[in-house]
Amino acid sequence: MLKRDLKAYIKNAQFSELCGHRIAHWQSLDFHKHPNKPTILFIHGFPSAAWDWYYQWQHLAKQYRLISLDLLGFGLSAKPTNYPYSLLEQADIITSLLSQLGVENYHILAHDYGDSVAQELLSRHETSGHSAKILSLCFLNGGVFASHHRPLLTQKLLKSRIGRVASYFMNKASLSRGFSKIFGVKSQPQDDEINILWQLIEHNNGKRVLPNLLSYIDERSEHDQRWTLSMVSTSVPLYFINGVQDPISGQHMLDHYIEIVPNPKTTALDVGHYPQLEAPQDVLDLYQRFLSEVIV
Repeated sequence: MLKRDLKAYIKNAQFSELCGHRIAHWQSLDFHKHPNKPTILFIHGFPSAAWDWYYQWQHLAKQYRLISLDLLGFGLSAKPTNYPYSLLEQADIITSLLSQLGVENYHILAHDYGDSVAQELLSRHETSGHSAKILSLCFLNGGVFASHHRPLLTQKLLKSRIGRVASYFMNKASLSRGFSKIFGVKSQPQDDEINILWQLIEHNNGKRVLPNLLSYIDERSEHDQRWTLSMVSTSVPLYFINGVQDPISGQHMLDHYIEIVPNPKTTALDVGHYPQLEAPQDVLDLYQRFLSEVIV
């Protein structure tokens, strides 16, 4: 179970060797005891972890089989140094986890970096008849279109040649300042949220891998056309919940999504980049309503 308390989060983590890496993951139900429960996969963003979903998890666990993981380089999972992190490998890891857990079909709720991983999974689903069927996909704020993603100066510095130096000087105070800029004016991050997210970043000296993880910005541009085609042509129900105050992927990203995706289903929230933390009940209510429409 994902809980607000970090100790419980760590205690409840399971670990599996997936694609050669030790990956932390969580599951809400024993699938074999509850075979008819629909499955939801949560995919988190940068630079956080599966912990982001703790509020929605507590409520959705009553109805669904929930699965989440700390992606490679994040949270409690392995953080190899000098490693060529890739969104495509993250999709491989998720595919392996779903296979290990016996998942045949599932819904996706994704955010930020996780949106790109979800887009890769959707593209594979559309082109190769992937064994696990995606039943629906809900995006929260993220760079679903590379051309409209506006990274922060901090991200640009971490991604640059001085990234290692910049990461060395990163601390909890700088994380708090950065999050204050991307959260909504009236939905600023709480101190305990910053504390937990910082501990998860620092776990296993995770600051050192942040520059390498940011290669995802270039990958988005590389695969943007293929991912966009999948979103435009898919029969999988899509939904975009967007915090419009987000300077990275807010109103401008939502506007482009509405312009590009046929018959777009969207909701604008008056918050920033982390709707699941800034407006947790709204996200829960909206997502449950979406699920009620797509689950027959």
